[in-house]
Amino acid sequence: MRTWLVRGLVLAVVHGVAAVFVAALKAEQPTGRTVVEAIVLGVLVGIAATWAAIDGWRGVADRGRAWVIAALIAGWGAAVLGVIGRSVFVDQTGVSALGQALTGGAAFTALLVLVPAGLGLVVGPRLERKHEEAA
Repeated sequence: MRTWLVRGLVLAVVHGVAAVFVAALKAEQPTGRTVVEAIVLGVLVGIAATWAAIDGWRGVADRGRAWVIAALIAGWGAAVLGVIGRSVFVDQTGVSALGQALTGGAAFTALLVLVPAGLGLVVGPRLERKHEEAA
């Protein structure tokens, strides 16, 4: 299976689960969720940055293109999974929410993957060089 597809699908599931989790918290406690939202956002950014840094460190071929495509897949996939998850587990969200999720929500998720992944792709290869110099 192609690496960009695996990255995209895994990140779509992770982001979709996170969106459903935050939506469930909003439904339960509308005022006490800001800290949890910030922690969830930090974890999502950390996952993409760390995975991309590992790709850079390992020298994976064509990793830049793979992360761009993975970000697009993750954006659209998380949008669909988030709407399905909210409709099943939280508040019976309807199909009418899918349009907004596939535009604004998908774009936000794609950037939430792409920007930290870009940072990881820059940092990852530098980690290898420092390791080689010390050895």
